[in-house]
Amino acid sequence: MAQTTDAIIIGGGLGGLVAALDVRAKGYACVLIEKKKYPFHRVCGEYISNEIIPYLQSLQAFPEAIKPSKLTRFQLTATNGKSSYLDLDMGGFGISRYQFDFFLYQLCLERGVTVLHEEAENIHFENDGFIVQTENQKIRAKVAIGAFGKRSKLDVTLNRDFIKKRSPYVGVKYHVKTDYPSDLIALHNFEGGYCGVSHVENNVVNICYLVHRDAVRKAGSISQLEQTVLYKNPWLEKIFSSAQHLYEKPETINEITFETKETVHNHILFIGDSAGMITPLCGNGMAMAMHSAKLAAEQIHLFLQNKISRNELEMQYTQNWKKTFAARLWRGRQIQKLFGSVTASNIAIQVVVRSKPIANMIMRSTHGDYVY
Repeated sequence: MAQTTDAIIIGGGLGGLVAALDVRAKGYACVLIEKKKYPFHRVCGEYISNEIIPYLQSLQAFPEAIKPSKLTRFQLTATNGKSSYLDLDMGGFGISRYQFDFFLYQLCLERGVTVLHEEAENIHFENDGFIVQTENQKIRAKVAIGAFGKRSKLDVTLNRDFIKKRSPYVGVKYHVKTDYPSDLIALHNFEGGYCGVSHVENNVVNICYLVHRDAVRKAGSISQLEQTVLYKNPWLEKIFSSAQHLYEKPETINEITFETKETVHNHILFIGDSAGMITPLCGNGMAMAMHSAKLAAEQIHLFLQNKISRNELEMQYTQNWKKTFAARLWRGRQIQKLFGSVTASNIAIQVVVRSKPIANMIMRSTHGDYVY
């Protein structure tokens, strides 16, 4: 006998967890499927734009007790170490996914979300609803949200277009203790990639970088890559050489893709990275994931109230998503072309140094307005 629910959410990252909280706040039964057990680390820059704070507060889900860092300044460095600083007009906060995801997961349990730590093996749309097959059971739902991250087995099962293209990018993340300004988020270029550095909670510093897999192969290992390539940027050499690592090995992820994706496929509403990943240098993927959860929950509410049809649900969600995010994702992909090479990163630095109004305008274009 299949379990039944109003909404099923596959994937328990920030988008999925916040979508579950929002759907429950609107009065509906909700099942969240996440194969891993909290808390656990994710490869992530762990910087969140302040634009999302009002929405989190409306859900009583802002993690004030964790004491996230407050980030107000931005540093950009070229591969040769040339550097410039900008103020972050809106600002942001730093918090580890280990703590933040666990915090939201506990809220989900407290508020009546059913959380299954199983892998979703398949999802079918039939008889105007969904059947999700996990390792151990079937679940029927009226609506489904896909929040299963950057690449997933389900993307293959659903034959989504983006999954057919291989991606050459690798992500690497550390948590360290080091002497580093608590209000600063930095983006340090090196040949073949770039590295973000900023504080999260408890005086911990996040170091997270994106690099082409060919660079790792050429170096022979991640540690060799850091010593032979990243260290050519003197800022990165200083940070890495002084860092006290808080876990034995870095967290890594392969096949990070910035390809465009469908927001609706097989009647599933996709949110967060499943709908479109903003380039890490824009530092706004987590805020966008949570904002997309809000957009999905709003339309699901109307659908479950029988105020709109399924076709209207899908069409209006797609339109709202594109209106809110499409231009920002496109700009992020264009800006990324200025990073990861000696020449391009020097050009980017010159723009910041010589025309800070233009630099500020570019930075603002990758952020949104406050989300209420």
